[in-house]
Amino acid sequence: MTIRDDIRNIAIIAHVDHGKTTLVDGMLKQSNVFRDASRAGERILDSNDLERERGITILAKNTAVTWNGVKINIVDTPGHTDFGGEVERVLNMVDGALLLIDAVEGPMPQTRFVLRKALELGLRIIVVINKIDRRYARSEQVLNETFDLFIELGANDEQADFPVIYAEGLAGHSGLTLDSVEDNLISLFELIIDEIPGPEVDEGEPARMLITTLDYDNYKGQIGVGRLRSGIVRRGMDVVRMTPDGERIDGRIEYLFTYHNLERQEIEEAHAGDIIAIGGLEELGISDTIADPEVDQPLPAIVVEQPTVRMTFGVNTSPFAGREGKTGWGTSRRLRQRLFEETRHNVALRVTDGESAERFVVSGRGELHLAILIETMRREGYEFEVSRPEVIFTRDPESGELLEPVEEVEIEIADEMVGVAVELLGARRGQMFDMHSENGTTHMKYLVPTRGLLGFRASFLIATSGLGQMYSIFYGYEPFMGAIQGRRFGSLVAWEPGVSTSYALNNAQERGSLFIGPGVDIYEGMVVGENVRPDDIAVNVCKLKHVTNHRRSFAEDAIRLTPPRDLSLDQCIEFLAEDELLEVTPESLRIRKRILPNDLRMKDQKRREKLVAEQG
Repeated sequence: MTIRDDIRNIAIIAHVDHGKTTLVDGMLKQSNVFRDASRAGERILDSNDLERERGITILAKNTAVTWNGVKINIVDTPGHTDFGGEVERVLNMVDGALLLIDAVEGPMPQTRFVLRKALELGLRIIVVINKIDRRYARSEQVLNETFDLFIELGANDEQADFPVIYAEGLAGHSGLTLDSVEDNLISLFELIIDEIPGPEVDEGEPARMLITTLDYDNYKGQIGVGRLRSGIVRRGMDVVRMTPDGERIDGRIEYLFTYHNLERQEIEEAHAGDIIAIGGLEELGISDTIADPEVDQPLPAIVVEQPTVRMTFGVNTSPFAGREGKTGWGTSRRLRQRLFEETRHNVALRVTDGESAERFVVSGRGELHLAILIETMRREGYEFEVSRPEVIFTRDPESGELLEPVEEVEIEIADEMVGVAVELLGARRGQMFDMHSENGTTHMKYLVPTRGLLGFRASFLIATSGLGQMYSIFYGYEPFMGAIQGRRFGSLVAWEPGVSTSYALNNAQERGSLFIGPGVDIYEGMVVGENVRPDDIAVNVCKLKHVTNHRRSFAEDAIRLTPPRDLSLDQCIEFLAEDELLEVTPESLRIRKRILPNDLRMKDQKRREKLVAEQG
């Protein structure tokens, strides 16, 4: 084994919104990637439309910069817990990590998750105390809290003796001490080269690499990304693809790339230790080993934590099916193909066939994880329907006791709003285990069943006027914590099909808040608003004001309607009741009842009420 001193492989890990992507932007700009760095823009790596709109990183990204003759391969990772599968995959490619900690917030729930994974893999960690220019920055205290977290997570002596650097990622400033921060990132680059070890390689062994990321090129087909563990690979070389299931498939590397700045660069050969991309093989999957044909054993497969939330995806069965999606993309065959394709690169996702040929059970890490998939498919042109999210229960293998997923939740809220948060979380079976106040802000930590967090974010933001901050991370499986009250308000359900009118909506808005305005196509059983009472109520939103031949009424023109609530995808998912579905098309999001005809729905409701009474 030898050490390659001309390469460093690092990941940037942190809690959501602690500045990972912004810091990478600064590194790219200061390593002369752009001729005019001032025109490069912000959050360069977040090229996905959804990432830019939501302000979060969803997919891990590869890039590379060169500093004083040393190539630094950089992997920017998501910070949100729902995309932990991305983090777990890419950490297999690197030898070290930059752990970013916000100088005000300190270590947060996702910080614990990503750091635990990095320590388990034995990575060398550089702690970056970021955003030191923020008001109320408490850099030294945050550093002590970070050291405590290392010890708590079982770091060995070498890991706990981590190097530290202070930074302002947005401005591109860094320094080894708070007093020596300069207006560049030279200190950061030098620390990476000094502290992160070069990759251990054995070029004398046959070539082996583990596919950790999949990409697609319109001309070159599927691209597999991973770190070359040993040997040398060349373009045109014959290889074998070994799957985690033990299959061996022969193939040839037609395309070979390495990363340079923001681009994939075609090369003729690559040496062990580098992060490369290959193409030309018919089919690739995460955890496949690409190796010289003489290699017998595949590399260890990537293992990620199991999903905790599931939803049912199905063919769109509404009266408006086929109106807005791409022709032929709403069939069960096409939907099934798309969902199973997703599992090939989205390793934290699980898809199984449902009760009928037109339904599929999709399981993921959380509501956001599944919502991103729904929005992605919607933008591709698919139309389908999804059910309300539900948690995945399990049983204790020894006692048979019912277990449910529980999350660690951290709340940041103004001191005067503490009572609101405590009441909301208490109603959802939350158990507080820590609470302290600083600078007018109270920080609380809870253990809350995942069931209690379904639909919680929207009500939390409303109750705190959008000022509260909430973060969560999977904690583990605990004994069932008891019943939790569901949605407090019922739905306003369309009584008949037609086009909504101002006259009818004016009457309906007295019942609650509306989701639609006038001139909208409506079908029977479609949810058009939220009732102020717990029960559902059918309303006629298509009724016209009758006029005579002698006098035309201008009353409808004078009606002043309250603006409808324009629900986002996340809000629609959170609103769903057990007997409701969300119709998703490229143009619309419509909440609807599972049973559309009002008379059949009433009969079904009476049947269920009778069944509950008999069982009770």
